[in-house]
Amino acid sequence: MNSLQKLFEDQLADILYAEKQLVKVLPKMAKAAEHEHLKAAITKHLAETKVQVERLEQVFESIGKKARAKKCEAIIGILTEGSEITAEFAGVDAAVILACQKVEHYEIATYGCLVTWAKLLGHKQAATLLGQTLGEEEKTDAGLSELAETVCNQEAVEA
Repeated sequence: MNSLQKLFEDQLADILYAEKQLVKVLPKMAKAAEHEHLKAAITKHLAETKVQVERLEQVFESIGKKARAKKCEAIIGILTEGSEITAEFAGVDAAVILACQKVEHYEIATYGCLVTWAKLLGHKQAATLLGQTLGEEEKTDAGLSELAETVCNQEAVEA
């Protein structure tokens, strides 16, 4: 097995752990949000995240490996910081968006690499599945940016 294949499998396990953690944390983020559109966006992404976990399991299957999660210190740190920020700035949706976007950017970076590696390694089905998730993460990030720019940042200025 070449080193890129090992790295690919390692990072699949890493992001599987991250997604499973998000399934646990996103309901708390939705609860922390004040604006109904932000609550709805987070709740929608929770449903997507549950599908993304299933999709990752399909990716593992497509490459002939058993799905396994590996503790992801990066997501633990990002989620801990997000929890601290949203607690310290309770009621400020700009803080909730910041916490969510830090997660999204981590996921976008990871899925971007995984898609590229899957293609290089000839894992066509995996590349397609991972590409679907990458698109969802990018769309979620764009939606959060739009909410921040059109509503939540200004509300934070006025508070």
